[in-house]
Amino acid sequence: MQSMSTAPNGLSPYPIVQAPMAGGASCPPLAAAVCEAGGLGFLAGGYKTADGMYQEIKQVRALTRRPFGVNLFLPQTGYVDPAAVEAYRGQLAGEANWYGISLAAEDIMGTSDDGYDAKLAILLEDPVPVVSFTFGRPSGAALTALRKAGTYTVVTVTSVEEARDAQEVGADAVCVQGVEAGGHQGTHRDDPQADGTAAVGLLALVAQVRESVALPIIASGGLMRGSQVAALLAAGAEAAQLGTAFLACPESGAHPLHKKALTDPLFVRTELTRAFSGRPARGLVNRFMREHGPYAPAAYPQVHHLTSGLRKAAAAAGDPQGMALWAGQGHRLARALPAGELVEVLAAELAEAQNTLKARQMRSVS
Repeated sequence: MQSMSTAPNGLSPYPIVQAPMAGGASCPPLAAAVCEAGGLGFLAGGYKTADGMYQEIKQVRALTRRPFGVNLFLPQTGYVDPAAVEAYRGQLAGEANWYGISLAAEDIMGTSDDGYDAKLAILLEDPVPVVSFTFGRPSGAALTALRKAGTYTVVTVTSVEEARDAQEVGADAVCVQGVEAGGHQGTHRDDPQADGTAAVGLLALVAQVRESVALPIIASGGLMRGSQVAALLAAGAEAAQLGTAFLACPESGAHPLHKKALTDPLFVRTELTRAFSGRPARGLVNRFMREHGPYAPAAYPQVHHLTSGLRKAAAAAGDPQGMALWAGQGHRLARALPAGELVEVLAAELAEAQNTLKARQMRSVS
């Protein structure tokens, strides 16, 4: 079995990965700061043009010479009911009037590939050290081409079946995402009837995947402390991926209202919802989620494009109740530290937890 530390690209000194948070949070300054401190920083390719992604790659390269990663969204091929999307448009009419905007008027039904082919072509022509995939299983040909280019590949999985598929198609590693994770659930297929209740917690899922596939595991979902990372490494993961923990960092591109909401007593819990994008995603429960979540159709990324203007208008109005406040279940533990300092703190907590475990084991043996 290949470990993270002995991967072909020598990914990072610490087994700490900054999650690729699409929507602006995972910007070049954040990714570079994490890399410079010894973690593995990531850029989010999702919701960007191919050229926009490439420009960010160039910015990271100007800020650090350490390995970093880029995440791609797989094209969505499932059927989306246009009538359901239009019905949801009507549901949101009051929101549009409240913020004084018009909902997306352009045809949003055909916008489902996120420029995947163009982005993959760029990453093959000018390779980066790591490429990860979300919302599906990439083709074996794509993974083979990336490997030949010297790129280490990771596929996000949310079940044992998806992990087996990733191994079969030739991924170098899997990012195992538990239900605790903030943002979108990276399921390979979005079941219109799924509400998240059948999803598995991270610790149990890592154990199941560890016994099912012979690939390195990056564990992801609600992780905020180095002691949690230690627990996942002990359970069989080679590294841990943290998103919400880095969201509050000053280098993060997240909106200030989003950062503040993570520890604001007004937002006490998270839920999975389709309200903002049409795909199950975990965020802080606010007014928009409560009022519209029950009516949102399984229509990704069409609903994402439909609500884009509303989310921007809410942010411009200083209203977090209308924003998509993606956050994992551990959001209350967020620390607004510089990204490099946070990596160092996490690494110290990890080492302390591992030393404590070793000491206990030695006492039990003696």
